Amino acid sequence: MTFKRFLVSTAASLCLGLAFAPSADAATFRFSNQGDPVSMDPHSLNESLQLSFLNNIYESLVGLDKNLQPVPALATDWKQTAPTVWRFNLRRNVTFHDGTPFTADDVIFSYQRALADGSDVKTYVGAIASINRIDDYTIDVVTKTPYPILPNNFTRWFIFSRKWCVDNHAEKPVDKRKGIENYASFKANGTGPYRLKSREPGTRTVLVRNLNYWDKVEGNVDEAIFTPIGVSSTRVAALISGEIDMMEPVPQQDIARVNAGANTKVLQGLELRTLFLGMDQKRDELLYSNIKGKNPFKDKRVRQAFYEAIDIETIKSKVMRGASTPTGEMIAPGVHGFVADLNKRLPYDVDGAKKLMADAGYPQGFEVGMNCPNDRYVNDSEICQAVAAMLARINVKVNLQAESKALYFPKILSRNTSLYLLGWTPSTIDAHDTLNSILGTPDNATGRGQFNLGAYSNPKVDDLIDKIQSETNQQKRDAMIAEAMKLHEDDIGHLPLHQQALAWGVKKNITLVQMATNDNLLKWVVVK
Repeated sequence: MTFKRFLVSTAASLCLGLAFAPSADAATFRFSNQGDPVSMDPHSLNESLQLSFLNNIYESLVGLDKNLQPVPALATDWKQTAPTVWRFNLRRNVTFHDGTPFTADDVIFSYQRALADGSDVKTYVGAIASINRIDDYTIDVVTKTPYPILPNNFTRWFIFSRKWCVDNHAEKPVDKRKGIENYASFKANGTGPYRLKSREPGTRTVLVRNLNYWDKVEGNVDEAIFTPIGVSSTRVAALISGEIDMMEPVPQQDIARVNAGANTKVLQGLELRTLFLGMDQKRDELLYSNIKGKNPFKDKRVRQAFYEAIDIETIKSKVMRGASTPTGEMIAPGVHGFVADLNKRLPYDVDGAKKLMADAGYPQGFEVGMNCPNDRYVNDSEICQAVAAMLARINVKVNLQAESKALYFPKILSRNTSLYLLGWTPSTIDAHDTLNSILGTPDNATGRGQFNLGAYSNPKVDDLIDKIQSETNQQKRDAMIAEAMKLHEDDIGHLPLHQQALAWGVKKNITLVQMATNDNLLKWVVVK
């Protein structure tokens, strides 16, 4: 099956009978997640729950359709006019929620804002040398080198109103890692189909239909009420009792219960997110360890020992209850560039791991701190607890700190960590996104390695990342992707774990589109 056919067939199986309902009665849609968006500013944190939620309010130049294919959004069309120049024609007669017209000036401002200190989305615009205004509705995007997948890279870069940001002193995104907030952290002003009505962080966020939206809305949701519910059993009970219309994730142990409900069901599908462990490989001494004067993770033998000590099949069967796909690769099968031959894990081998630890000079093991969220991924804290127990078998004492993502992400994104759990879905559905964001040596100027929080570094991988970005010959490009992935695997730069499965609980009167990116766009939701 080709990559495109895979995406089409996957999305088609997840569409679940969506009906066009332009004349349906307006409805309220109540939905819940285990966590809450940390900010209303989509430039402040590049985290999928936050970006997917705010994708209802803000828009990018390029969107994704139900088949995960790029489609026009705030740009009506685009083409290359030179190897490093893309001409984008912008949509006319679009206004922000406050009534301000959308023009090329807002795109250029949003580009500068995305590059500013405090931005967490530099990776989406780091390849751009400049954006030149041709007129109010035409821009030329000039890239530093040829960049054949540039439009795909724009699907998570959202456009702000220059006037609104200047008027409200929010010209730059604030760095959540430093605990700073500004007007855009609590308020929002996009061009999307829904606008922010009220925001109570950690409690309740209400969106209402943007009646001046430029496009047709297929669904009938007039008001959407989002409530974070951290306790899984409470979230499930709220769905079954009818207090909410949709929730995710459904714990594996509760899937049968939700499916048995008179008015509820579980929607399951593939997710393109890969979960992995990262390690601080830059500091000469770990921040959180009893080993002083050196960093054990700089030794490949230690990284390999940790890898071989993880019993991924037990995590799959006991923690994930079968709802995960163990992986040896840092991207999922549905991502362009996935190579089946590289998707082989190192063997689970406790004795071999012990020998590696002894050879590295740690026969008695050591202590290390580990950071983990408890409300972001499916069974995230349980995964970390299982890993900690497994590492104990090779005499590694893990001091686990599991906490809400509101605390977790600011900490690890500031690289205040020694060992951490992270999940990544390539926004471009292309391996270059993972290579550039997770595997590349951190470079603040370009955004490369922005989420390589342990600072893994291999100059050969960096060189390949640059070449992959520019290569237009697909066969050569795919070969370079495979080479870069193989180098990283040989280095044991990260410890891949698995891809989790999607499990959304919905009332039977709800139709929506479950995307493999775990996005739930309100414009496609119908309440019958």
